[in-house]
Formats: sequence, structure tokens, C-alpha cells
Amino acid sequence: MMCSSMTSAKRDSMQNSATPDDLANVLEHTFASLGQLSKDFRMALRSREVGNIIHNANGVATVSGLPKVGYEELIRFRDGLLGIAFNIDEDEVGVVLLGDYWKLKAGDEVQRSGRVMDVPVGDALLGRVINPLGEPLDNAGPINTESRLAIERPATPIMDRAPVTTPLQTGIKVIDALIPVGRGQRELILGDRQTGKTALAIDTIVNQRGKNVLCVYCAIGQRGASVAKVIATLRQHDAMKYTVVVVAEGSSPPGLSYIAPYAATSIAEAFMEAGRDVLIVYDDLTQHARAYRELSLLLKRPPGREAFPGDIFYLHSRLLERATHLNDEHGGGSLTALPIIETEAQDISAYIPTNLISITDGQIYLSPSFFELGTLPAVDVGRSVSRVGGKAQRKAYRAVASNLKLTYAQFEELENFSRFGARVDTASQKIIDHGQRVRMSLKQAECSPVSVEEQILLLLAVKEGLFDAISLDLMPKAETYLLNTAKDIPQEIRDNIESVKGISDDDDNQTLLNLAKAALERFISAETKTSPKPENNEETG
Repeated sequence: MMCSSMTSAKRDSMQNSATPDDLANVLEHTFASLGQLSKDFRMALRSREVGNIIHNANGVATVSGLPKVGYEELIRFRDGLLGIAFNIDEDEVGVVLLGDYWKLKAGDEVQRSGRVMDVPVGDALLGRVINPLGEPLDNAGPINTESRLAIERPATPIMDRAPVTTPLQTGIKVIDALIPVGRGQRELILGDRQTGKTALAIDTIVNQRGKNVLCVYCAIGQRGASVAKVIATLRQHDAMKYTVVVVAEGSSPPGLSYIAPYAATSIAEAFMEAGRDVLIVYDDLTQHARAYRELSLLLKRPPGREAFPGDIFYLHSRLLERATHLNDEHGGGSLTALPIIETEAQDISAYIPTNLISITDGQIYLSPSFFELGTLPAVDVGRSVSRVGGKAQRKAYRAVASNLKLTYAQFEELENFSRFGARVDTASQKIIDHGQRVRMSLKQAECSPVSVEEQILLLLAVKEGLFDAISLDLMPKAETYLLNTAKDIPQEIRDNIESVKGISDDDDNQTLLNLAKAALERFISAETKTSPKPENNEETG
């Protein structure tokens, strides 16, 4: 026991008398031993830039202590909250927050991420409802994707693009016949609130079933009930299996509304670059512009017209320029954009509508007057235009609807003139009667797309005046009966309608005309009877 005490005291004495050189030798020997045990071990130092929040309010934070942060770099906050560096000043950084900003306070620690904002992409997103950060909102489990893309990407170079020549069938008669949309086109949908803009876009998505076109629906600043109704409609018509829904609700922070269309476009671009055809709907860019205006004013950027910042045009142009048709060397995929914009008091000359009209390749204007009269969809043919036009329309349409827009315009002018009580001659009255049948034939219920063959048969009957002898009351039933006979069109003519050949052949045209006459004969004969019996009227119905 005594020997042990002496040994311990001696060891303590030796440690107290150890020199720095002795300690260095011991450490060197220790590290050398560790190196022999693990030769692959390497010590690496990682530097981090850490700052603090100076001010936080309404979705925007001012941060200091990040001297090397880059523009649009992702910033990490407490509890996993993210932000995007927007204003890069000398001493501070203005950050747009992408989450529950009210949970943060001044003094909280922040740090750089070293990357820009990105979103998951791939087939795993089909059928899912996500937010702009790529997080699921449908309680259907996590989303497992292998790749991600930055939300801000440069538009496809001009040399990598191909002309827009392939039609995108919307299933809506008035659009496919008079305002055709091509794959790779940007067609604006605008009108006052509650005129059917969203319904028009949803009908187009529903019509893509079985046409090998993927869809992305981006809801920006919409009410939760409206978004839920859209999702329910898509599920009801079995359209969710080829659709991705990106949602930034009206109650979300403005930062999420700002990045929502860019995230949705990156998701669509991934499909396009894989050689697939994609349709994207932005509903709507009015809310997007307002969210950007709110962020800009909070960041103390100088306001311009209507308090919008000076780069509001660039905000939407860099977004919509990403919609295109790639050439065969780059896969041949396409991205068709249907941006929606809301006007006020039918003023299409306001700041944001004129910006988007100048960016897009045409517009579909929905008139509240037509909507109130029950003319649905409420498309104002006179104010609507497609700048791609017949280049993206099947030849069969040009054969049966080439002069339909002019005929409709003449009818509307004469109808307005006759409302003043003026007497019109027989020729003018005939134009009015024919125009009323044209308008009735272009009416269409919601979520009831019409196939190409049915549209061609109907438009041919309208062109030849087969409906002129039928009363307006019988028009809906006569049209339904005519569309049902489209299944009797010979397969050879169906192939010609779908191909570039069209129905220019007189035999094909006569065959379709005979089918239409046979279908409408019962309605024409019932109308020409001087005193039809009630039971006969029921039969014609």
C-alpha cells in the first residue's frame, strides 16, 4: 500500500515537471499512432457565415453578418425556415421569407446555405398536391424524387427551339375552331372576376386525358375552398393521374406566392426536357404581381406605375419565355402556358394586362356581358386572337371554319344594330338568324369536352346552314343528336381528320354532310310542320 502511494506521487511529480517539448513529443507520438490506425482519416475545417436578424415584419427580414451572400441565395433561419436573399446592400441583406415569418424575432441566428432555391422534379410528383417548396399537402406520404431543379432558370435559347405547329386540343369548340392553341404557345386568358377563366383552363386539362400531355396547375393566392374545388373536379374526371398541382394559398406568406409559378415551371420543364408535352396553367398572375409589389415595397424598392416596381415586366417575361417547343435535337418536348389574369371593369388596357398581352402569343378574352346572358364559355371572339393561328390548327378545321369568325363578327354588328328597333332587310335578317345558330352551336357546358371528329361534323353542319331551319329551342337537342352520330364516321375519314390531309377530298366532305343531314332531318321536319302534335314533339326531343 505504501509502495503504491509512492509510485502515484512520483507520477504526479513527473507530470508537473514535464516541459512543453515533452508534451509536444507525446502528442506527436499519439497522432502518429492514430495515423497508423486510420490512414484515410483527414481533418477538415468548414467555415460558416452566421448572421443575425435585425428586423422582421410581414414576410421580409433584414439580416446582417453575411458579407459574401449572393443574390437569390437560400438563407436558413431557425426551425428550418428558409428565405431568399433579395436586396444585397453593403451592411445588410433584405430577405424574402418562405414560411411562418411570425415565429422569428430580432436577434435570431441565420446562416448561408450556399445554394439557390430549388424544387423536386420527376414522375413521382404526378397526382400530388404540393406547395412551392416541394412539400406535400395531400397527406399522401412523402415525395421521393431523385433530382431537383432551380426555380429560376434561363429560358431556352432561340436556336434550340422549333416552330409551333402541333395543335393542343382544348375540347372547347369556340377555341379549337376560332382561337387555336399550339403546343409550345403562350395563350393568355383574361377577364373580370367570375367570368369562367379557371373553368376554361380546367376544361383544357380535363381534355388532355389520353392525349399524352402532362399538366401542371399552379394556384397563386387563391382561396383554399377554390383550390379544393379544382382538385375535386380533376379527381372526378380522372385527370389527377397526369397532373401536378402547386398551391400557394391566399393566406400564405407573399414569398411563397412569388416563387410559386417559377417552381411550377421548373417541374414542367423537367418533363419537357425529357421529350414530353406539358401544359401549365398559372391561376392567376394578378395575385403574383401583387405579391411581388408587396415584397418590393416592404424592401423599400422605388415604386413606379400603380406602385408596381420598375422590373414588373421582367417578372413575367422571364417566366413565360420558358414556355416553348424544343427541336428534335433536344428531345422535341413542348411546354404550353395558359396564364390567367384578372381585369377590373373590363379594362384590358391596365398596366398588368397590357404587359402580359405583349408577352404572350395571343389572348382569350371572357366577357362579363356574355356570361350574364348565359353564353358559356363567355369568349368574346372579337377581342380574342391567336398569333400562331392556323399554323397550329388541323387542316380539317380550316376547311370548315375558315370564314366562321368573319360571319360571327358580321352577325354581332347587325344584331346590335337591330336592337335599336331598326327594320332590317331579308338578307340581313338571314345573317342574324344564321349567326344566332352559330352562337348556339358554340355554347358548351363545363367539363364536357368535344372530340375533334364531333367538332368537325358540327362545324360543317353550321357552315352549310343545316341548323338554319331548326328553331333555337330545339338547337341543344339537335346538336346533341348530331354529336352522337359522330361515332358513325368511317375510320378512313377519321384518320384524314387527324392527319395533315384533312377533309379536302370532296367525297369525304360529302360523306360527313350526308351524316349531318340524316341526323338533323327529324328536327328540320318537325320544325316545318304547321301544327305539330304533342307526341311528335316529344319524339323529336
